[in-house]
Parts: sequence; structure tokens; C-alpha cells
Amino acid sequence: MSSTKSKASAVVDSTAETIKETQTAAVKGFDKTLSSVKEGMEKAAKGFETSQVKMKESVEKAMKTAEEMVSFSQGNVEALMKASQIFATGLQDISKHVAASSKHSTEEYVAFTKSLLGVKSVKEAVDLQSGFAKSSVEKAVAETSKITDASVKLAEQAIAPLTARLTLAVEKFGKIT
Repeated sequence: MSSTKSKASAVVDSTAETIKETQTAAVKGFDKTLSSVKEGMEKAAKGFETSQVKMKESVEKAMKTAEEMVSFSQGNVEALMKASQIFATGLQDISKHVAASSKHSTEEYVAFTKSLLGVKSVKEAVDLQSGFAKSSVEKAVAETSKITDASVKLAEQAIAPLTARLTLAVEKFGKIT
């Protein structure tokens, strides 16, 4: 019987050792798994922090770009208003000149008509008419030239603020490539 007891004791001892080895392996496996989970969480946390920093930088850059665009657009509106003001003032000046020229032409025509009523011969009337027509054409050509020059100058002045904004836009946004 003692050999049966010793065989049973050997089986129990062997089973106990197997259980102990299994426990040790399980603890080591659990520790390794726990270590891997911790390491993974640390990497994930670092990755999240990096993502947050990059996101924050991107949002700040987008906000700065938006602010620059708003500021630039505001400058465009101001340039357009200035160009409109220059154009309106210049157009008013040209209109005053045209009105004054028309008034002067009307006064000359009235004076011509009065002098035409005082002629004594047809030849004198024809000569007076020819002189008046020649003078009127010369004055009309001169006035047209003055108005054309004034209009070209006005266009250049009125477009200058817009041209400046366009140049600034090319300088500022031409760099974005």
C-alpha cells in the first residue's frame, strides 16, 4: 500500500508542480499583457497629444488666414470706395466744365445772332457765318480734346487705388504655392 501512496503522492506532487508552473506562467503572461496595455496606452496618449498640438496649430493658422482675408477684403472695399469717390468728384468737375462750355457757346451764338441781324449785305452775312462756323468747329475740337484728356486722367486716378490693391494681392497671395 505504501507504493500506492507514494505513487499517489508523486502524482499529487507532480500535479501541484504543474499547477504552480501554470500559475507562474499565467502571472507572467498577465504581467506581460498588462505591460503591453500600459505601453499601448502611453503611446496612444502621446499620439493624442501630438494630434492635439497639430490640430491646435492648424486651427490657429486657419484663424490667422481668415483674419488676413477679412483685413484684405476690408482694404479692397476701402480702395473701391476711394476709387468711386475720385470718379464721382472727377465726373462732377468734367460736368461743370461741359456746362460752362455749353453756356459760353450759347452766349457766343446769341452774340453771333445779334451781329447777324445787323449785317447790311449777303456777302457780309456769309463772311460772318463762315467765321462763326470755323471758330465754333475749332472750339468744339479744343473742348473735345480737353474733355478727352480730363476723362483719361480721371480714369487713371480712379483706377489707381484698385491697381494698388491688385498689386498687393499678387505680392501677398502669389507666395502661396
